[in-house]
Amino acid sequence: MVTETTSAAIDKIRCDACPVMCYIKPGAAGACDRYANHDGKLVRVDPHVILERTVSHGGKLVPFSRTEDWDGKIVHEPSTFVTAIGAGTTYPDYKPAPFIVSSEIDGVDMVTVVTEGIFSYCGIKVKIDTDRYLGPETATVRAQGEAVGHVTTSEYGSQMLSLGGVHHLTGGSKKEGRVTCDTLMDLANCKAVELTIDGGASVVVQAGQPPIVNGMKEERMRVGCGSATIGMFAKQWHGKVDEVVVVDDHITGVLSEHQAGKLLDIADTGIKMKGRRSTPGRYFQVADPGTGWGGTNISDPLAILGPFDAKEAKPGLSMLMVSTTGEHSSYYVLDEALKPVETEMPDDLKFSVERIQENCEPALCTVLFMAGAGGSLRAGVTDNPVRLTRSVKDALTRVTSGGAPVYVWPGGGITYMVDVTQMPAGAFGYVPTPALVAPIEFTMKLSDYAALGGHMDYVKPLSEVQNGEDVRQLPWQNPIPGRRA
Repeated sequence: MVTETTSAAIDKIRCDACPVMCYIKPGAAGACDRYANHDGKLVRVDPHVILERTVSHGGKLVPFSRTEDWDGKIVHEPSTFVTAIGAGTTYPDYKPAPFIVSSEIDGVDMVTVVTEGIFSYCGIKVKIDTDRYLGPETATVRAQGEAVGHVTTSEYGSQMLSLGGVHHLTGGSKKEGRVTCDTLMDLANCKAVELTIDGGASVVVQAGQPPIVNGMKEERMRVGCGSATIGMFAKQWHGKVDEVVVVDDHITGVLSEHQAGKLLDIADTGIKMKGRRSTPGRYFQVADPGTGWGGTNISDPLAILGPFDAKEAKPGLSMLMVSTTGEHSSYYVLDEALKPVETEMPDDLKFSVERIQENCEPALCTVLFMAGAGGSLRAGVTDNPVRLTRSVKDALTRVTSGGAPVYVWPGGGITYMVDVTQMPAGAFGYVPTPALVAPIEFTMKLSDYAALGGHMDYVKPLSEVQNGEDVRQLPWQNPIPGRRA
C-alpha cells in the first residue's frame, strides 16, 4: 500500500503517503500522526473502520412487520460497510486504492473502493442558527488572528460562514495555511473552535452544539421573520391587544397594517414606523443589524417608532412589541399624550410570547465538509478517471464519506458535501502540506466497475478485510440530525 525506503545508517524509513515525504525514525510517527515506523515497517496508525448493522453493536432495529423469520436486516442495505477511515491513501496517485472490496448484496455482486483522500481543495460550510448579527457579508473570518474564511449570505434564521479553501490553505502565509488546516480539521471532527469576524462578533462553533456569540450561548433560532410571525400568531392576539410589532432585522411586522390583521378586522392604530415600508405591514431596515432585539442593534424597541397619529390613536391603546424568538418582549399602553408607557404584560399575552418561543427550534451549528475529488484520487479507482465521474453522474456509483451519505454537486468533477455529525468520530486527519485527509468511498456493481476500467486485479473479498488484524468495527446506524452518532 505504501512504499518503504530504508536508510541503513539511521534506520529511518521514508513515507510516501503524501507530498511531505517524511523520514520517520523507529518508534516515531510522521508529521501527520497517521503513519509510523513500527519495527522498520511503515504502518497506518489508526485502525481501519468497518461499519456493521448489528444488534450486538447497539444498532437500533425497527421491524415493519411481525413476521417471525425477519432477521432485522434493512432492505437493499448491506449489513457491513467498509469505510475509508484508516484505510490509507493512493498518493503518489497512480496506485490503486488501498481497499477495493467485493461483496454480495441481494444477490448482486458489488464492489466498494475506499481511500483517504488528501484534499487541498476543500472547505467547511457553517450554518449558525441565530438572529444575532455576526458581521457584514464578505467580512473576513479569523481563527487565532489568521484569515480562514468569510461571512456569506445569511439564510432564514441562520448566519452562514464559508471557511477554508485552497487560497487560505496554500495562497497565504505558512501560518495562515497551518491555522486554516487546524480549524477545518477541528470543525470536521466536531470540536469547538472560536472564530472572530472583522467588524462583527466572536463566535464559538461546534457541530451539533448551540453557537456561543460574544460569550452568550444561543438557545433558539427564530420562528420566522416579523411578517411571518404576524401571520402565524395574529389569531392568538385578536381581541387581546390593539397592536403588535414583531421586531426583526430583515422584515419587521405590524399587525394592524398586515394582511392578517386586515382579514381579522383589526382597526388602524395610527402607529408610525421608522424604516422603509414594503408591502402593508412589512418594514425593512428599521434599525441596523446587531445583537439586540430581533437581530437589530436596538435595546429599546420604541426607538423604531415615530409619533402616533392622533387621528387614529387613542389613549389606552395597548401594544405588544416582541422579537422573532420571543427572547425580548414588552407591553405598552398609550398615555394621554399618546406616548407608549411600559406596563405589566397581561397573562394571555405572556402566553403568546411563550408560544413564539415554543415554536422556535433549538439553535445548533451545522458543519458541512465540502471537497472536490480530483483526478489523482479518481486514478486510484480506475485508470481512466473521467469514467468514474460519469458513473457518479449517471447514478451508477454511490459516493459516501465514512459511510455517511453525501450530496454531489451537479456539473464537472466530483464535488461533494457531507454532514460531519453523521460520520464516525475522528474521521478526519491532515497532512502538513497543508491539506485535510477525509474518507471517501465509491460503491457500484462489480460489472460496472470492470466496465469503467477499474483495478480488477486488486479486488479482495469482504471476508478478507473483516478478518484483518487492524480493523475496528463500529455500529452503523442513522444518527439524529445534528447529533454525534
